[in-house]
Amino acid sequence: MISVCIATYNGAGFIVRQLNSVLSQLSEQDQVVVVDDCSKDDTVQVIKDTYGNRVEVYVNERNAGVIKSFEKAISKARGDIIFLCDQDDMWLANKVETVVNEFRATNASVVVHDAYVTDGDGEIIHESWNVHNNNREKGLIGNIVKNSFTGCCMAFRKEIVRDIIPFPKSIEMHDQWIALVCMMSKRKIAYIRKPLMKYVRHGGNVTGMRKRSFNEQLKGRLGTIKAVMQYKATH
Repeated sequence: MISVCIATYNGAGFIVRQLNSVLSQLSEQDQVVVVDDCSKDDTVQVIKDTYGNRVEVYVNERNAGVIKSFEKAISKARGDIIFLCDQDDMWLANKVETVVNEFRATNASVVVHDAYVTDGDGEIIHESWNVHNNNREKGLIGNIVKNSFTGCCMAFRKEIVRDIIPFPKSIEMHDQWIALVCMMSKRKIAYIRKPLMKYVRHGGNVTGMRKRSFNEQLKGRLGTIKAVMQYKATH
């Protein structure tokens, strides 16, 4: 069984496009979990009207942010393999099959893949998100300095959920934390070099658009180091 976890916020304009690209690859037994972070538009109603009970929708009581929203979605996941998914991207038709085959072939705990970078209309503006964002394979320290993992390009086995959530309050992003925990626990991370989705950059994305100040970056890294040290002390 597969679970797909999505955090939404004011995504009414593109959530159907994304969910259609996801659901076309899933069986009826697979699960899609959406956690909405108090959208001000009709995101929740659009999902319910379009998909009914096929998509599980949970609405936060108050705005909690993307990390807490994904934490809640992951906590609801029942699948053996859990995919993280953003509201405004588009999955290529072979994504699920390719990732699942990689899990079987490598016995990895986490599988990551590349993506095309596109504009809001889906037109490709860069052939590789990993090249565009300078994502490189590196160890624990390197990924604290600069996170090379992108949540929407990740899937992981349910067995690691007990180690990754609840997400520490001091971390910068959930995708980085998932990867760091796997590194600290000596779990295998497998890499698929080819793009399996369109990573949409339209200017209104919830994540990854704003350049942070030096002080923000420093605070974030110190918070991540704190979480890493606490994890090591308790595992």
